[in-house]
Amino acid sequence: MERTTQVIGQSGAFLDALELASRAAALDRPVLVIGERGTGKELVAERLHRLSPRWDQPLVIMNCAALPETLIEAELFGHEAGAFTGATKARAGRFEEAHRGTLFLDELGTLSMAAQDRLLRAVEYGEVTRIGSSRPMRVDVRIVAATNEHLPDKVARHQFRADLLDRLSFEVVTLPPMRARVDDILVLAEHFGRRMASELGRDHWPGFTKPAEAALVAYQWPGNVRELRNVVERAVYRWDLDGPIDAIQFDPFHSPHRPATMVSLVEPSAVAPAAPPVAAPPSAAAAEPMDYKARLARFECEMLQTAMAENRFNQRATAEALGLSYDQLRHALKRHGLISGAATESVA
Repeated sequence: MERTTQVIGQSGAFLDALELASRAAALDRPVLVIGERGTGKELVAERLHRLSPRWDQPLVIMNCAALPETLIEAELFGHEAGAFTGATKARAGRFEEAHRGTLFLDELGTLSMAAQDRLLRAVEYGEVTRIGSSRPMRVDVRIVAATNEHLPDKVARHQFRADLLDRLSFEVVTLPPMRARVDDILVLAEHFGRRMASELGRDHWPGFTKPAEAALVAYQWPGNVRELRNVVERAVYRWDLDGPIDAIQFDPFHSPHRPATMVSLVEPSAVAPAAPPVAAPPSAAAAEPMDYKARLARFECEMLQTAMAENRFNQRATAEALGLSYDQLRHALKRHGLISGAATESVA
């Protein structure tokens, strides 16, 4: 099914990136699109395809981060029947589906090294081999890839193949974030607002007040265009009054009734059992002369105190941590005056 998409913006940084993508579209070479989340990488990939000589052929989209590592190679290259458990029939991969068209690989940086090895061969030789087959197939595919990571850094960390990056980065289009497109914020807000008002069946678009516009421009937009769209559409559907929209909520999770964390909901007594009364260790003045036996006894006493504290004064847990039986621990505690003979405590 064809999708109707629009690329909207008038800022210099955005237009420069768009111009670079448009020039690269005519060349049958790989293009790497880089940008933060929500900057419109998929829209630029569609533009690269629609302006290319392959515009009337398939545009196949694959999000590399949406699949477990064990399935990525099967999705990319396909598999034969019986190639692995659950492969009841043969299936074409994304490369075969995109034959003579464009394959858009989103979140490229998440590909495993094994998948990168096979992708390199497909890019280099134009051949793919289904899992479970020994017969390579020729494919004619133009690759457009996208990522929000700096791939040269991943190469330096040995997490991405340098030769694959060389082959995919014939042209690199870096999309500016929303904070670098200040001139586009109100243009996009107007577009998203009008569209939402029409979707709600409202007969007119009231626009935003000046304070609301100032708030939109001043915000940093960590989620970029996607976040801007959500904020504007939320403001439009919530606004039931006459006149321009004046209420903007950037954080939909903000609420005076926001649930507290589980830790804060638990009574302190339930987090850790209260420490039972522990007799103070013998004072230095009353201690016997510091010969070998005295030093050994003092060391044992300090070790018992530390272990009890680390295990929240649970005797069974302390005994297990020290490699002692419960009775041995009790005897040692009594010997050093760390627990009275009649003392009781939870040992569960």
